[in-house]
Amino acid sequence: MEMQLKNKFLELWNRYFPGAELPIVFYYSDNPQESIKFEPPSGNTCVICDLSVVREGISIALEKSTIRCGGGRRYLGFTCAMGPNFPYFLSCGIPDELEGERYKQSPQMVEQWLKENEPFEAPAKYIVFKRWDHLDEQDEPVAVIFFASADVLSGLFTLAAYDETDLDATIAPFGSGCASIVAYPYKESLRERPRAVIGLFDVSARPCIPHDAVSFSVPMGKFTRMVENMQESFLITSSWEKIRTRIESTS
Repeated sequence: MEMQLKNKFLELWNRYFPGAELPIVFYYSDNPQESIKFEPPSGNTCVICDLSVVREGISIALEKSTIRCGGGRRYLGFTCAMGPNFPYFLSCGIPDELEGERYKQSPQMVEQWLKENEPFEAPAKYIVFKRWDHLDEQDEPVAVIFFASADVLSGLFTLAAYDETDLDATIAPFGSGCASIVAYPYKESLRERPRAVIGLFDVSARPCIPHDAVSFSVPMGKFTRMVENMQESFLITSSWEKIRTRIESTS
């Protein structure tokens, strides 16, 4: 991680998004630093809930055995396995046996969705989550994750499209909370022209985040371009100044 980029973003974030929450990052490592917390920080079963401490500045490293949720293990890249009744769990359930989440209309639709969303394999034993201001030179982030209000999201979304002609410079695919901040951004990082990902629409994960926030996750290559563009983009205009003032007043 280049410290020049780290410090440049911190300065520009404070200038154009004053008081807004700093993003966190994730990367994979076989040997995380000793200062990183290796045990899940709470009694919750959801990875999104565990990340609340990262947003407060405590770095954590998770591995397959410390991720309590089967979906979390899958969407963080540590297993391809899932329960045999998962298509029913995500849809209508099984009477007197399994309560369905009813996120899809039928088990058959879930099965088709799974075919189109193959899992990936984690490239190392641990996944590390850190807040941006805690990054060190040896860290190599895969993606940057913002927990954004509507005003902050508008700025990030527009900045992501600044140097793009494609209509879908940002996508919002269906998936679990951890899929939207890890699995999809990880897969996007492997694309020649990676896209940003809006997420955390997962009803099951939303109790773990502020009521007015969604996630905006950006593969590192695209994020670097976004930082480079900040000082020549709409962020320097009077139009953004009105939003910047509102972000500062509500932070």
